[in-house]
Amino acid sequence: MVLMAIDHVRVYSGLPPGGPEPALFFTRWVTHFCAPAFVFLAGASAFLVGRRRPGELSRFLLARGVWLVVLELTVIRLAWTFNGDFAHYLMAGVIWVIGCSMIVMAGLVRLPLAAVGAIGVALVAGHDLVDPHLGELVPRLAESAWSPLWKLLYLGFHAGPIRLGDGGPALMVLYTIVPWLGVMAAGYAFGAVLVMEPARRDRLCLAIGLGAIALFVALRVLDVYGDPRPWRASALPPALAFLDATKYPASLLFLLMTLGPAIAALPLAERVRGAVGGWLAVFGRVPLFFYLLHIPLIHALAILVAWLRMGEVSPWLLANHPMGNPPPPDGYAWPLWLVFATWAAAIALLYIPCLWFADLKRRRGDWWLRYL
Repeated sequence: MVLMAIDHVRVYSGLPPGGPEPALFFTRWVTHFCAPAFVFLAGASAFLVGRRRPGELSRFLLARGVWLVVLELTVIRLAWTFNGDFAHYLMAGVIWVIGCSMIVMAGLVRLPLAAVGAIGVALVAGHDLVDPHLGELVPRLAESAWSPLWKLLYLGFHAGPIRLGDGGPALMVLYTIVPWLGVMAAGYAFGAVLVMEPARRDRLCLAIGLGAIALFVALRVLDVYGDPRPWRASALPPALAFLDATKYPASLLFLLMTLGPAIAALPLAERVRGAVGGWLAVFGRVPLFFYLLHIPLIHALAILVAWLRMGEVSPWLLANHPMGNPPPPDGYAWPLWLVFATWAAAIALLYIPCLWFADLKRRRGDWWLRYL
């Protein structure tokens, strides 16, 4: 979550999402680990909830999934834009896809654990089979009667927005259901690893994580499957192109590149102690609360930065970020150090409210606290 906030500051900085300059490329690249880890661990968390309350899991996933979708289209959309132009712009982001995946998982968790894991791995590993046909599929499916469904499932914003009714708002789909549902289903099966005795669990985390990294390297070197964009044809420097896997929709190589290190690092993360470990754990105890606060706070800080730098608040900061906004005004782009300074300020400001809410959740068992 702390890493994620870097890229969300960048959204308002006027800087592009990566590029050939290494500092900017890795500023974006390091945040790629966030969404896969969120979705994968959400699946693992669902497994753990099911162990504690087996009869309630489907109902809980369905209710929480619907709640997350509603939050994405209302509160989070308003936080990104600071405008009320709902009639022309909605966005389906990471909270949306976690919610949609939970809704589907409410049914999938009734299957045997091995079947859920197999479905997850099949979606993650197999969806790139359509890559060679995307050039012809995107225009054809974009015009078909099933276009909205295809955009939700896989094509996303590449095939244009989804129009909700005649003259209704445009829904920009950033995170499509495939392959993220697969990531959550695989995470659900991975939950069984987390409840093993520690030594065995740690060995499996390392084996799975390092195996995923090795498979990423092998497939990337061969460059024959797992990502729609051949890295050798990229305009980026070779070392950067090798790591520039496709995120929308998340390719197999993107997920291997990000989930591999994340899973391998779990045994190490568990051992983090001291001030840093305690500080990070505060945010980890209240992930949705953090998410709902950090976007409007970053947006407000960007407005403050713009006023201090330019003596005015650019209307660009009130546009339909982060997918429906026009290019930034000439001369607006921030230096990279300012992105990191603003990010550090946002994280520091979020610590106290997150500490308060984590303590509230510890002391009280109100049902609604499970949804924040």
